[in-house]
Amino acid sequence: MIDNTAVIAASAIIEEGAVIGANVQIGHFCFVGSQVIIGAGTVLKSHIVINGITELGQDNHIGQFSSIGEVNQDLKYNGEPTRVIIGNRNVIEQNVTIHRGTIQGSSLTAMGDDNYLMSHVHIGHDCIIGSHCSLASNVGLAGHVELDDFVLIYAASAIHQFCIIGAYAQINLSTCVVQDVPPYVIAQGNRAKPVGVRSQGMSADGNEHHAIERAYQLIYHSGKPVADVKDEIDVMAREWQRLRVYNAFFSRSARGIIR
Repeated sequence: MIDNTAVIAASAIIEEGAVIGANVQIGHFCFVGSQVIIGAGTVLKSHIVINGITELGQDNHIGQFSSIGEVNQDLKYNGEPTRVIIGNRNVIEQNVTIHRGTIQGSSLTAMGDDNYLMSHVHIGHDCIIGSHCSLASNVGLAGHVELDDFVLIYAASAIHQFCIIGAYAQINLSTCVVQDVPPYVIAQGNRAKPVGVRSQGMSADGNEHHAIERAYQLIYHSGKPVADVKDEIDVMAREWQRLRVYNAFFSRSARGIIR
């Protein structure tokens, strides 16, 4: 079903069964598969492939030569009906690839709202990206990577499969991450090491920053086991709301954290 307010270039191919919402714009030489849903106000520039069981929310902007929902690069994949779901108001620039999930994972590759993916970003199968994340050019996420909200990744960085990047973490230029990165931590190098606490672009007041710094010191300089550190941060989080993201992070972290 194609809404009568959608604007579709004559050279675009829209397979029967696709759902195209109000005021969608689809540029020249785009391909939209039969199981795709595109929400109102979304813009596809040109030469874009949206395929598979893929749902785009409202007011997304997709740049030229991007591919969303195509077959993933997991050699175990055998054509199972896995999905991609993308939320609202995301900006996905040129030459970005986002692959469908696998049944060995969650069968889903997902992204929340208000994210910014610069050119040549790759999002592997079963990745789960939160909201308000920014990924610079040539960032690569291997399969099953999770990014919590407000993550910032600088250009040419690579994230190993199954890694978790906690909320507000920052991955500096050309960094290779092979273990989990706790919330608010700045990671840098090959292999990634913690180099400080992120403060740029955050609205926390001075006392909250002090609490975040205290959590960082507990994790990296107290010499205590992670289980004990987690318990101490849980107590601190009763007073400081911004520390509550640590509980969600540590409850999922399985690869160990960067050191």
